[in-house]
Amino acid sequence: MSRIKEAFSEGKAFIPFITCGDPDLETTGKIIRAMQENGADLIELGIPFSDPTAEGPVIQGANLRALRNKITTADIFDFVSGIRKDITVPMVFMTYANVVFSYGIDRFASECRRTGMDGLILPDVPFEEKEEFDTVCRKYGIDLISMIAPTSEQRIVKIARNASGFLYIVSSLGVTGMRSSISTDIGAIVKLAKENSSCPCAVGFGISTPEQAAEMASLSDGAIVGSAIVKLAEKYGRGAAPVIGSFVKEMSAAVHRA
Repeated sequence: MSRIKEAFSEGKAFIPFITCGDPDLETTGKIIRAMQENGADLIELGIPFSDPTAEGPVIQGANLRALRNKITTADIFDFVSGIRKDITVPMVFMTYANVVFSYGIDRFASECRRTGMDGLILPDVPFEEKEEFDTVCRKYGIDLISMIAPTSEQRIVKIARNASGFLYIVSSLGVTGMRSSISTDIGAIVKLAKENSSCPCAVGFGISTPEQAAEMASLSDGAIVGSAIVKLAEKYGRGAAPVIGSFVKEMSAAVHRA
């Protein structure tokens, strides 16, 4: 069993996200440790990119701040290699095709394995175009995480049957960001996905409160939270780790009760 699937093996999984290098990599390391200590089952790390098309203004801002700090993909691999000495939960990268292309697909996947990363999410790569990335990821034992959106409809079965790691269910149309309510029929999407895949399903986009996290986890295998955490990182800067730790503790408890 992959480490990613193990994260879901004892119940619901809480998956927080943070952009690497916002405000700096030392703070990112403190935040990741606080996440692990407070109940994160799997952690998503964003590699900054200048045109993050799936992101709302909060995570776009974090990408731009990290890039202004001259954070590179090579810096992030070195950083992950260092924190893996005491971070034991699975971790996956969330980034964009251009980042992987410019680094070199084979080199990128090889570095993921070397540094202890478990998976990769590329929100701008549609299912029909994932093969060139997926083949290389599989070669190095890295799960390329597939996303299912409310508009996927007839493609859900195909995406689910070819999934690895976990399935990222997008709760709402549009970009990432906090929402007051989520109206998509998540239950129906998860049911169809799970009928066609052994991979767990976690729901992301728009979750910002314990109540929303618990609701989404009750309909799936876990909840993913990004913008609400990145907003705390922006607000508290180098002092964000304990605040984010408290938030993760509250959200994790809600998910694990679901």
